[in-house]
Amino acid sequence: MNLTANFTLAEFTASDTAARLGIDNSLPATLLVAATNTCDMLEQIRDRLAAIAGHQVPIILTSGFRCPALNTAIGSGPGSDHPKAMAADFKAPAFGTPYEVARALAPLVGELGIGQLIHEYGSWVHVSTRRPDKDVNRIITISKAGTRVGVEVVA
Repeated sequence: MNLTANFTLAEFTASDTAARLGIDNSLPATLLVAATNTCDMLEQIRDRLAAIAGHQVPIILTSGFRCPALNTAIGSGPGSDHPKAMAADFKAPAFGTPYEVARALAPLVGELGIGQLIHEYGSWVHVSTRRPDKDVNRIITISKAGTRVGVEVVA
């Protein structure tokens, strides 16, 4: 089932960890609208990255929806937007590194409907449709060294 033109329900709920641990990571019907809204945001991100790059830029989802059991299993906290189907982690290697993607998206968060943008561990980009309670947490970098405001290079 497609949630949008380029994102399927299967890829939005896919998880190697869930498969390995035998966790059912099916999306509840009550979260279908939230999942579609998140994928609509991802479509806008995909289109904008393609416009900047001058060529198609596929987005590779590394994590979308996570049921509460999966969210706990991977060590994510109860405040995560993933169990609400309001967040996704991704890479876009056709555009550049996660740092380059996050830097390109940072000035566009309002325009693209990104509530929160996180450059995580230099390995992926996290986006959420929900804006954090504190604006200082809207665009951040998370690394082993801690959390910093803005998009920074992770060593």
